[in-house]
Amino acid sequence: MLTRRGFGFRFAAAVGGMVAMLLTAVPTTQAADNVVVFAAASLKNALDAVNASWQADGNEPATISYAASSALARQIESGAPADVFISADLDWMRYLSGKNLTKPDTEVQLLGNRIVLIAPRDSTTETTIEPDFKLADLLGDGRLAMADVKAVPAGKYGKAALEKLGVWSSVENKVAQAENVRAALKLVATGEAPLGIVYQTDAAADPEVKIIAAFPQDTHEPIIYPAGLLADTKNEDAAKFLDYLKSAKARPLFEAQGFTVLVRTN
Repeated sequence: MLTRRGFGFRFAAAVGGMVAMLLTAVPTTQAADNVVVFAAASLKNALDAVNASWQADGNEPATISYAASSALARQIESGAPADVFISADLDWMRYLSGKNLTKPDTEVQLLGNRIVLIAPRDSTTETTIEPDFKLADLLGDGRLAMADVKAVPAGKYGKAALEKLGVWSSVENKVAQAENVRAALKLVATGEAPLGIVYQTDAAADPEVKIIAAFPQDTHEPIIYPAGLLADTKNEDAAKFLDYLKSAKARPLFEAQGFTVLVRTN
């Protein structure tokens, strides 16, 4: 028998799945001269702001498709038309580069981020993230919302951190894996999961959650967002848009969402 809580959790997961599909879908009505960008879901707020600034400077707005880096990379591999790829980790950019699907000389390490433990806004949970901290006890009968730990960068970083801290085995069976980090965020924001692991930028974008603690940066690989042009792009504005991402105008828009800008702005 499906309990009310079980129904709610499944409903939220389904909503997360629909959100992921909507984020992933590539519009088919964009103008031929629009730059098409495939970007990690965690970039949505910041990149939407950059795109608005780009448009305000007299350019056609970019058409941006947001989803998990893994899903976008697979779409590009399958022939999806795009001009710029921005991943939430180096692995998926390397994956495409290894298949000659990017222009390696255009790739740049654009942004940095952190992962954090979050709870619903009205939660009273408190903890310090340290070796062997009692995460399983904090969860009780609830679930830990995370992005797919095998493929999605946020999930991979989160799992690596929990393994380094010695607590992964105690919560592995309590993890609710979502298609991307924004879907994991949604599970916590709606109260379907009492805790979750997302980027600090995601937590800052949703007033329905709060950060309980940040994971020490030495518990996982550095979180780096690379950006680059795709090999098949014919759009003359694609390189200009990539340059705009590295510009002094884009920097404060990324920083306002909590990202660290890694490139020297021009």
